Amino acid sequence: MCGIVGVVSHQPVNQILYDALLLLQHRGQDAAGIATNHSSMFSMHKANGLVRDVFRTRNMRSLQGNSGIGHCRYPTAGSSSEEEAQPFYVNAPFGITLAHNGNLTNWEQLKQDMFLNDRRHINTDSDSEVLLNVLAHEIQTATTGLMLDPDAIFKAVTVLHRRVKGGYAAVAQIAGVGLLAFRDPNGIRPLCLGINETEQGNEYLIASESVALEGMGFRFVRDVAPGEAIFIDADKQLHSRQCADNPKLNPCVFEFVYLARPDSVIDGASVYATRLKMGEYLADKIKREIPEGEIDVVMPIPDSSRPAAIQLALRLGVEYREGFIKNRYIGRTFIMPGQAARKKSVRQKLNAIPHEFKGKNVLLVDDSIVRGTTSREIVQMARDSGAKKVIFASAAPPVIYPNVYGIDMPTRDELIAYGRTTEEVCKEITADYLVYQDIDALKKSISDVNPALTEFEASCFDGIYITGDVSPDYLDKLEHARHNPKKPVAEDTARTQLNLNAATTEG
Repeated sequence: MCGIVGVVSHQPVNQILYDALLLLQHRGQDAAGIATNHSSMFSMHKANGLVRDVFRTRNMRSLQGNSGIGHCRYPTAGSSSEEEAQPFYVNAPFGITLAHNGNLTNWEQLKQDMFLNDRRHINTDSDSEVLLNVLAHEIQTATTGLMLDPDAIFKAVTVLHRRVKGGYAAVAQIAGVGLLAFRDPNGIRPLCLGINETEQGNEYLIASESVALEGMGFRFVRDVAPGEAIFIDADKQLHSRQCADNPKLNPCVFEFVYLARPDSVIDGASVYATRLKMGEYLADKIKREIPEGEIDVVMPIPDSSRPAAIQLALRLGVEYREGFIKNRYIGRTFIMPGQAARKKSVRQKLNAIPHEFKGKNVLLVDDSIVRGTTSREIVQMARDSGAKKVIFASAAPPVIYPNVYGIDMPTRDELIAYGRTTEEVCKEITADYLVYQDIDALKKSISDVNPALTEFEASCFDGIYITGDVSPDYLDKLEHARHNPKKPVAEDTARTQLNLNAATTEG
C-alpha cells in the first residue's frame, strides 16, 4: 500500500513531487523518497518518516531536474530499515531509479535467478529492488547499440510481465532517456495518468491515485491499463503500449473499502460513491438481521467508514451522530508492529463524546475488521461512555486470508475472523450484535458505480489469489517467516547452488 508518483515538466519538479507525496501520505507513513534527473545525473534523498519530516530545505535544493519520481512507503516485504526506503537505484544499464507499489509473490525465486543467471546482486530484502533489477536486466537484453528506443523499453516490460508475479505498479527513470510507468497484467494496484497543457508544451504526472493529479493542477486523462507501459521520452513525447499477453482488470477491492482517499477515482469508479453504496447494501442486511427498533443512533468509526455510515443511517431512517473524535496524528493501527502498541494507540487515536452514547443503543460502523483489536477497544469505549447496547457493523466482509499483493495483512491466526463464525467474532469484540457486509454486495457496490468493473482482487475475503501461484504451502511459508523473522538466505543458497553446479561441471 505505497504511494508512487512520477512527473515530467518544463520546470523543476522537486516541489511538485513533494506536494504530490503529501497528497498520497495516507498510503504509507513509514518512509519517503524522491529521485530527480538533471543532465543525465540523478539526485536522490530518502529516509524513514513522514514526507514533511524527511525533506528539509537543503534536501529540496539538491533535488534538481525537470523530471523525477517519488515514493511513500509502509513495508509489505523486507523490513522497515532506512536502506529499503525508495526509490531504488541501479547504475547499469544507463542508470535507472524505480519506485514501486505492491508486492511480488515470486520475489525470492527471482532474487536467486538474478544471482545465478543474470549476475545481479540484490543488496536488500526488498522485492522492489528485485523488480528494479529485473527491469534493468531486460532493458539491457533488449537494447542494441548505444541508443535506447521505446520499442526496446516496451519489449523489456513485456518480458518483465512474463517473469514477475504479483500485484505491482511502478514508475522508473532512465537517465537521459525518459520516464517509464507500468502496471501489472491483472491491474491489482492502481495507477493513473494526468496532463498539464502549458505554453511550453505538455507536462505529465503519473500517480497511484487521481487525487494527486488534481491536487497538483493536472487534468486526469485515464487510468493506466493492466499490463500497459507508458514511456515519456526526453523530448516529452508520450508513448504507450500493451505489454502483457493476457491482461485483465481485477482492481483490489480493499482500495475502495479502506486504502484510497474518498476523493479519488480508481478505474472509473469514485471511491466515495462506492462507499455510499456499501452503506446502502449494509443497511439492507441490517434490516434483515437486527430487530426493528434496536438501533437508536448510527455512528462511524472515523474516517474511512463515514460515507457508508451516513448512507446506512439514511436508508435505515435512524439518527446519525459523530460519537468519536479522531486524533489525525496517530498511524493506522492494523499495520502497527505489536499488539500492545495497537491497543494503546486506539485510545490515543479516538476519543468518545459521552453524551452521544449515554442510554442509547448504538450502531457503530467501521470499514472492516482485521485483527479485532481496534473493534474490541472501541466497543468498550462506547460502553464506558454509557451505551446501553453496542451493535457493530463492518462495511467489508470478514477478513479471513492474508493479502499478498501489497497490503500488510497479518497471518491467518492473527485475523479475528479466521476459523470463527460471526457469532464468535461478535463475542470476541464484546458487541451485542455483529453484521458483516456480504462479498457479493461489496463487489456490487463498486460495479454499480462503474458497470465495466466486473472482476476484482478480493483474496483477503474469498481466498482466491488471481495470479495462480499462491498455494497453502506458500501462505504457510509466509506466515512462518513472519513469526520467525530473520535474514533471508536466498543469495547464500544461490551461491551454494552455483558452486555445486561448477563442481559438477568440472568433475
